[in-house]
Amino acid sequence: MARSASVKDVAAHAGVSLGTVSNVLNRPDRVSPDTRERVQRAMAELGFVRNESARQLRAGTSRTLAYVMLDASNPFFTDVAAGIDVAAEAADLSLMLFNSRNSSDREHSHLALLEQQRVQGVLVTPVDPDSPALDELAQRGTPVVIVDRTRSDQSFCSVAVDDVLGGRLAIEHLIDRGHERVAFVGGPATLGQVRDRRQGARAAWKAAGLPREDLVEISTTALDVAQGREAGQRLAGMAAQRRPTAAFCANDLVALGLLQQAIGAGQQVPADLAIVGYDDIEFAAAAAVPLTSVRQPRQELGRTAAELVLDEAANPAHGHRQVLFTPELVARASTLG
Repeated sequence: MARSASVKDVAAHAGVSLGTVSNVLNRPDRVSPDTRERVQRAMAELGFVRNESARQLRAGTSRTLAYVMLDASNPFFTDVAAGIDVAAEAADLSLMLFNSRNSSDREHSHLALLEQQRVQGVLVTPVDPDSPALDELAQRGTPVVIVDRTRSDQSFCSVAVDDVLGGRLAIEHLIDRGHERVAFVGGPATLGQVRDRRQGARAAWKAAGLPREDLVEISTTALDVAQGREAGQRLAGMAAQRRPTAAFCANDLVALGLLQQAIGAGQQVPADLAIVGYDDIEFAAAAAVPLTSVRQPRQELGRTAAELVLDEAANPAHGHRQVLFTPELVARASTLG
């Protein structure tokens, strides 16, 4: 088997010292343009490939950020990852993506692996933002930023959207459209995002002076299209006089499933059922009936989170910040009629 070219081979081929090759790899500004070009040409001719593992071992860290997302099947999180990737590329870093699938065990396993890899920082949308595993990781020296959630204390940087306000915006919009019996569709309640959006919905309903029982809560076991369709079947099975005329779904995937079920059952949206989603993913505007949704600045969330973790990794004077973005309701045909 052919031996890979080494730094020593490159130095001999280019007629320079080992230190010069090292500078070309790590501190190119210290090498004259002519010498740098000669070394780079030698690398190309020899097929030299840098041993990144060895470099990381010497440096004690990698040129990598990592994002542990809650659910890779949800476009919201891949949009957040795109924002992280923009900031990572600007810092000449790579980005690794991991999917916890809403499992604490998978999340902890990913965090342990990333610590072993000596990544420069970890961004995580956690199953539980108060998990001791996050504290332990940070205490051992890995910068951590919480994404799309907040913590009960200020021991970490975090970026999130005001989901309580987002829930209020959705319900206020439906009330303004004349709806007096509305369903809140989402779950499980163990997800902080669901709890906050439901809290905002309840607050808006109460402020409007409407009967508590007319805000009908339909719980789902996940925030996906299949659960939205199943919720639609449950809504259709209610007595006509008690059936909600509108639904606020805890995310767009649930809302799209509900929309599919309603159209498939011959209902008119929004004449028979108005629908509001949450996140404003790309598919929301492209649906058969364009979906009204509460917009989150997804890529900005990711970019801001990456900038915070990079500052924590490099700045000894870093102070933890909690950034809370304001959501925006985008009204489309699923409620406007």
